[in-house]
Amino acid sequence: MEHTSALTPAYWTPEHLDQVIIEGADALTYLQSQISQEIRSLPVGESTWTFLLAPTGKVEVFGRLVRTAEQRYVLEVDPGFGPVAVERLNRFKIRVDVTTRLEVAARQEIGAELEVQRVAASWPRMGSEISVGETIPAETGLTGIAVNFAKGCYPGQELVERMDSRGAVAPRSLRLLSEVGNLTVGDPITEPDGTEVGVVTSVAGGLALGYVKRSSTIGEVVSIQH
Repeated sequence: MEHTSALTPAYWTPEHLDQVIIEGADALTYLQSQISQEIRSLPVGESTWTFLLAPTGKVEVFGRLVRTAEQRYVLEVDPGFGPVAVERLNRFKIRVDVTTRLEVAARQEIGAELEVQRVAASWPRMGSEISVGETIPAETGLTGIAVNFAKGCYPGQELVERMDSRGAVAPRSLRLLSEVGNLTVGDPITEPDGTEVGVVTSVAGGLALGYVKRSSTIGEVVSIQH
């Protein structure tokens, strides 16, 4: 069974996030060449979810890109991952009129109630469900909002496009688990016969998120759509 999440988690507000400012005459063209989303028609004041990938296709950053002016964008990312986003954006920045800088707000902790809402909405978070340089987009349930399969080249596109064009299923997928018992983060997810098929990544409000092998039917597969 597939579980479709709410589009934006309640905690996704400036006081909880790192923000990377990208601006300059080449901001649009540079970002277009680096991210998994199409932004050439993104109007000022609008936003879109996107990945920044390594050339191998592994996720380095997931976040929301907001166009705040003709030549200015803000990439919002989970707390603590702003420096990762800045480093990734600067890595391929050669002879372009683009500046990047990090702004970290007077951050508020994400309280227990917001964490319960996040897990109930099956929303993956960097550092929990998304590990820098390890997680692939197809297993997160986020490709429906963060990837444009018709756009031009960007680092990591080959893996993403190959899996999509071949209809390939990731070796594991993020699942929402409702029968959590005494599970805690890092615990194995097991079949009734004791076979280990996954690992728990978040627990809150009597629910859990975790990655489960594609051969198992445990949990509801996360799929976040527009």
